[in-house]
Amino acid sequence: MTLSNRDKVRNKNYTLSMKKTILSGSTVTGDLTLGNYIGAINNWKKLQEDYDCLYFLADLHALTVEQNPKILNQRTYSFLAQYLALGLDPQKNVMFVQSHIHEHTELAWILTCLTPMGYLNRMTQFKEKSEKHVKNINAGLYTYPVLMAADILLYQADVVPVGEDQRQHLELCRDIVGFFENRYGPGCFKLPEAYVGKMGARIMSLQDPEKKMSKSDDNDKNFVSIIDDAKKIEKKIKSATTDSGTEIKYDPENKAGLANLMTIYSVLSGKSTTQLEEDYVGKMYGHLKVDLADLVVETLRPVKKNYDDLMKNMDYLDQVMVDGADRAQLKAQETLKKVYEVTGLVRHPKKR
Repeated sequence: MTLSNRDKVRNKNYTLSMKKTILSGSTVTGDLTLGNYIGAINNWKKLQEDYDCLYFLADLHALTVEQNPKILNQRTYSFLAQYLALGLDPQKNVMFVQSHIHEHTELAWILTCLTPMGYLNRMTQFKEKSEKHVKNINAGLYTYPVLMAADILLYQADVVPVGEDQRQHLELCRDIVGFFENRYGPGCFKLPEAYVGKMGARIMSLQDPEKKMSKSDDNDKNFVSIIDDAKKIEKKIKSATTDSGTEIKYDPENKAGLANLMTIYSVLSGKSTTQLEEDYVGKMYGHLKVDLADLVVETLRPVKKNYDDLMKNMDYLDQVMVDGADRAQLKAQETLKKVYEVTGLVRHPKKR
């Protein structure tokens, strides 16, 4: 008897695990940054040993803003390749595309029917994005936090890494669990917690060191992408904001821009900021920037090479997507089956 791909996945990957589940999704817009890289090398390898990790590419969330279809398609592959190039192991982590799991949208509709509009009206990110995209204030942008809740609850995630801008959405997710249980009783969902990892280096914008480096930044000069070429990296580092002084001293309060560059240098080189201060006594900011640009280029060179190789191997990327979707859907189906049972929805006879 020949096992189907799904049966192989079921037998190989879903033995009983005592690990907690951690889930993280990233909207397929922009490119992963040097800040993401620094967070990744410090955390991802440890996470995949300590947790059952699910990473999804949030292509459905991307649709809340107008997208060029061809670019969206290409960026989904690009994001997967970036994850792999950064070292995420598809055998130890479940990596999948959000839209490949239809249970996301099914659960989102059920949860939408339980979520009071008053709660959605409080979401500050909707207000901010509405101001930014005044010509496309759509219902998806409004109900986006409910789809995010479905993303989390579908996989019984114990913990979810969230930035400050997403904490409100995680709290809404927890509220939605309450709405569901008040109507149908407990037993369908875990109550997710925010994941707070070991505090690492916080990498700030190159041109505005008061705000965090972000892949969604409209200004390309504010961040270094992990797939930027060497010349672009050098130009961005050398044009980074510093201050009017000359002394190379780590002082985040008075020299925020310089401190940010020294933080990047420290993390990538393994040298302390104190040691960097000693190394650059009597030297100018320009000297540090030239050396840092070289260090960033050499650090990201293997990532860029891996990425370029992966983007030439679409068959492999397709296989990672298929395997990840098969593994993720097994979990998603288990949750949705429970939801159908308690809500009174009739499952398709062939899927019972």
